[in-house]
Amino acid sequence: MRDHSVLAPAAVDRPTPAAVLELLKPITWFPPMWAFGCGLVSGGLTLPSQIGLMLGGVVLAGPLLCGASQAVNDWFDRHVDAVNEPNRPIPSGRVPGHWGLAIAVVASALSLAVAAAFGRWVLVPAALGTALSWAYSAPPLRLKANGWLGNAAVALSYEGLAWLAGAAVVAGTAPDGRVLALALLYSLGAHGIMTLNDFKSVEGDRRMGVRSLPVQLGVRNAARVACAAMALPQVAVALLLLEWGRAPYALAIAALTAAQLALMPRFLRDPRGEAPRYNASGTGLSVLGMLVAAFAVRGLVIG
Repeated sequence: MRDHSVLAPAAVDRPTPAAVLELLKPITWFPPMWAFGCGLVSGGLTLPSQIGLMLGGVVLAGPLLCGASQAVNDWFDRHVDAVNEPNRPIPSGRVPGHWGLAIAVVASALSLAVAAAFGRWVLVPAALGTALSWAYSAPPLRLKANGWLGNAAVALSYEGLAWLAGAAVVAGTAPDGRVLALALLYSLGAHGIMTLNDFKSVEGDRRMGVRSLPVQLGVRNAARVACAAMALPQVAVALLLLEWGRAPYALAIAALTAAQLALMPRFLRDPRGEAPRYNASGTGLSVLGMLVAAFAVRGLVIG
């Protein structure tokens, strides 16, 4: 007898805490939390006196802002997920009715309220990130339907805005211009990282009308664009650090970038097969470079 347990929605009136947590996708919280941490470092965080700011800000960047964006995305993707991922919390019925939308709205509002408590220089990037999360998933904009726009929205939210919010928490004012430059450059690099996630779903995206970069450009050209998008901003970061008199940090960024370049030929030979491997190795090196750059600029901001 065929098992319909996954396909048939569960008859529940309200979601369980476990279903809500799954909806908020904790595994996705790391990138903005890491970027926020880099912002804290670059802004001159001092421990233990500012540990409260650090912990509160990390919760804001991850469980609140990122979690809200995941709820928004799952609500507006519920019809697609009913076909492709029927076991997800909303299509499976474990988050029934309009609970998914309610969670998305409440989580977004709570995120903005917490951001406001940190001051306007945290509220501004948080509000922009929240607006981008809704624009990414919700019609009529639904930026995710275009790989250029959707990946840019996620990259800016997860990397640049989170970094700037972290720096602003420490400074209590607008971040230093050098911090802004690093945050924007790593946002550009994150656009390439986002593209790495698109190679696994080319056929599905094509059928659903999602114009990811592999769909628009072809798999091999999209892979080249992803590699360039990841590498070139890091080269720019190294050059800026040299210009700012932070040569040891610039050399470290250059070495990490060179290691990524050494891994790229294997990825370019088989983008679809090698994307998960490169996402783990190359992205890890890029993320480590973010922290190196944060420590480099920290000495300038508080020096």
